[in-house]
Amino acid sequence: MIELEGVSYSYGGGDLLQGVELTLAPGSFHFLTGPSGAGKTTLLRLCYGALRPTAGRVTVFGRELSALDRDGVAQARRRIGVVHQDCQFLDHLPVAENVALPVAVSETGQTADPGNLSELLAWVGLGARADARPPELSGGERQRAALARAVIMSPEVILADEPTGNVDWEMSQRLLHLLIELNRLGKAVLIATHDLMLIRAAKSQVQARVLRIADRRLTAAGADL
Repeated sequence: MIELEGVSYSYGGGDLLQGVELTLAPGSFHFLTGPSGAGKTTLLRLCYGALRPTAGRVTVFGRELSALDRDGVAQARRRIGVVHQDCQFLDHLPVAENVALPVAVSETGQTADPGNLSELLAWVGLGARADARPPELSGGERQRAALARAVIMSPEVILADEPTGNVDWEMSQRLLHLLIELNRLGKAVLIATHDLMLIRAAKSQVQARVLRIADRRLTAAGADL
């Protein structure tokens, strides 16, 4: 569904990533590790077209990203759910409306089905918080709301950037369980994280490939993880 071939990305006059090869196939589950500043967020942004590579090719759902116009990129992005590291919400809107925003702003002219929205909020454990405003949410609730917003358009790929970075271990496990459930529905999942305990916990539940960015290159992580 998403393929990076020989992808490099330069920033500030130097290469941040070089020669990246990555395939996110249907139903695959990947972890992406590496030190802070190694390029994990950059790689995720390349996957959904927020950044364009300085070399190499990114193919999204069978079409090369560089050949797509603005509308084509927008259509491709609707098939990709992104959970950002710093999830932003509109503080004046309740949680339910924040989660439904991707539907409201899409070019389809649709509105979120109330029944489906309620079911989605219940799935992430926020059924009782639908009318709360974002400032009233805990860190874990914000991350679960961000996940619900990322999947409301029924994407085929889920990209999550440090989704458990600001929550405790119990909440990390809960978020991981939700992502594994999505994967079992056939979604491709890529999680950028520095939490090796989370990766170890996941490997007992799902067949996950662990990748590491080091020295600007993407490699398979060792079995010691």
